[in-house]
Amino acid sequence: MIGKEIKRIRQKKGYSISKLAKMADVSKSYLSQIERGLQTNPSLQFLMKISKPLDTNFENLFVENKHITGIGDDLDEEWKLLITQAINAGMSKDDFIKYLNFIEYQNWLDKDEE
Repeated sequence: MIGKEIKRIRQKKGYSISKLAKMADVSKSYLSQIERGLQTNPSLQFLMKISKPLDTNFENLFVENKHITGIGDDLDEEWKLLITQAINAGMSKDDFIKYLNFIEYQNWLDKDEE
């Protein structure tokens, strides 16, 4: 899903994979793998790098047809700052998913105790 959105925006801007990879300072082969869905878990650092030359916020890459879902519109500035800080601190998407799972588990335990 992320790869399709990157490809859609890249093509809309008229960039080749080579040009975007060079502009974002990322591997051309890795970018190609992301776009084709062979790699489905890019790091947040990669998404930050790739979003700059695409003139978009990295969170807009998570959902195709953002205008339908409105995900980018729902994030207030505080959320955007927190996400940026997490990325700059080196938090990966896997770390974030593990943390979300932990919170869900804690909520389940709390609910079970009641």
